[in-house]
This record gives sequence, C-alpha cells and structure tokens, in this order.
Amino acid sequence: MDLLTRFGRRVRSLRVERGWTLADLAVAADLSIRFVSDIEAGRGNVSLTKLAGIAAAFGVPIAALLDDALGSDATPGVIALVGLRGAGKSSVGKKLAARLDLPFFELDALIEAAAGISLAEVFAIHGESYYRRLESETLERFLRDHPASVLATGGGIVTNDDAFELLKRATRVVWLKARPEDHWERVVKQGDRRPMANSGDAKADLKRLLKSRLPLYRQAHETVDTSELGIAGSVDRLARALAS
Repeated sequence: MDLLTRFGRRVRSLRVERGWTLADLAVAADLSIRFVSDIEAGRGNVSLTKLAGIAAAFGVPIAALLDDALGSDATPGVIALVGLRGAGKSSVGKKLAARLDLPFFELDALIEAAAGISLAEVFAIHGESYYRRLESETLERFLRDHPASVLATGGGIVTNDDAFELLKRATRVVWLKARPEDHWERVVKQGDRRPMANSGDAKADLKRLLKSRLPLYRQAHETVDTSELGIAGSVDRLARALAS
C-alpha cells in the first residue's frame, strides 16, 4: 500500500473517531470537500501547508499523521470476494471479517439501499444496464467511505468492466471457487429458487455460466476453493494469505 493511501486512511480514521462528516473536516482544515474526499481515497497529494491544516483541525502534531502513514503496511484494506452464487461469499466473508476485526458488507444490499427497491425490481423495471451502472456507482462510493472492510460482491460483477477494474485496482480480490454441484446445492439450500426459474436444465446452465466466467474470476489476486477447504478452512487459508 502506498504512502498516500495509508495517509488517507489515517485521516479518515481520525475523522470517523470524532464523528465528523467530510464537510466538518473540510471546514476545520480550510479545504474543499472534494479535496478531503481525494485525500481519504489516496488521491490527494498534500502540501505541507495543507498537512498542517489537517493536523491542526484534529488537534494532533503533524508527526502523528506522518508516523502512521510511514509505518508498516499492516492494514488489509478492502478484501473483495467474487464468485458465483453459492460460492460461500457471505459465510466466508462474515467469518473472515470477524477474524480480522473488520466490518462486513454485501454489495447487493448496498445497491438495494441506493435504489430504494429490491434487485429483482431493479432488473424488472430498469434492466441490467441500469443495474450495472448503479453497481459501479455504489462500489465507488463504498470504497471511498470504507477503506478497510470485507465486501461480498454479486456473482456477475466480473462482467461489469468498470466495476471489476475498480475492484482489481483498489481491493484485494479473492475468488471463492467451488464445484458446480456445490454452487447448486448451497443456493437451493438457502431457499433461492432463481437457478430453476425459466430453465428446463438449470444445472447445465449454471455449469455453462461458470465456464464462461472462469477467465474473469481467474484475474483475482487470490483463489480459495471452498469445496475443497470448507468454510472454516477457507477462512484460515485467507487469513494466512492476507497476513503474508
């Protein structure tokens, strides 16, 4: 993780600890809201004058901001889990977040909150292109506001060029892979009837979908086989990989 990213996360941590909004910090440090947002996202190259203003706003020495930014790269950042439905993203994500003492989020739930309707309604009313645009916008906003977390994404995010490129650039992408049979059994066990909807051979469709997305999923930074390792074993494997 680079210096600007670590500095941005330190600034955001101090802001959140004080219960401040971006606007609160901008006023206190005599900066624009946009520049404060860029700083927290690791995009703002801060001058000495602006650095002094931020330190004064928080009431801490400049050295306190710099020491954390120059220190060890121990923050895992955002860990983004990708894979088809039934890969274990929610189960692994929740346990991994607890192990790392990080918050856990599901991107689909954030998209629903942003849209004010369910995902099924988003697709039915607006179509997939609208959903993909909303997916990209929600992801960008999430990464700006949650620099350290575990995020379970939707199964098709890898087909959204903008969103997937952002994931690869700004997060540690983990592909949770599984055998097609396990994908199927887990989804059905959860009560999700979508795999059988409007298809006479849904299992074959799932296998074809997985095969078509393999080149995309393989671009992840880490791969964990939940069929081979199970949930607990997958969490252990990921925790070790992230610590190395």
